[in-house]
Amino acid sequence: MEEKFREEFVQNALYRLDESTRMNTIALAQLTDADIWQRPNESLNSIGNLILHLCGNITQYVIASLGETDDHRDRDAEFAAQSGSSKEELLLKLTATVEEAKRVINDASLDQFIRKREVQGFYFSGIGVVMHAVEHYSYHTGQIAFWVKQMKNKDLGFYAGIDLKIKNKE
Repeated sequence: MEEKFREEFVQNALYRLDESTRMNTIALAQLTDADIWQRPNESLNSIGNLILHLCGNITQYVIASLGETDDHRDRDAEFAAQSGSSKEELLLKLTATVEEAKRVINDASLDQFIRKREVQGFYFSGIGVVMHAVEHYSYHTGQIAFWVKQMKNKDLGFYAGIDLKIKNKE
């Protein structure tokens, strides 16, 4: 039973990570390199900053913590950057980070999911670490989508061709 739970948890986490990556890929395709680094105002981050932040967070929580490797995150640098990477470079970095995180999640043992550890000053089990990373990725994916829609006045069509009015079934 525990292995079935582990497998179901892993598959759903990987699916959610892939969904956010899919949506970010669609959103970034609408932008130029200059768009990536625009800041709507002083209190908001550019999409480039959000991508760097996502890479840092996923690395710290999943790759380093769950994967039991050293944490070398420089969170301040994620938000300080104002240029430097093209949208293609940022998307490659994000995709590579997510793929490595998926490998770590897929390979994690039941003990790694249950064991508690300190991450970024919080105390989480491996399940909590994965839930945080998936939720955090989704949260910022929504911000990126909103910012792209705002800049381009365009629907991103994340669910084009899918009937979302279908009722639930067992």
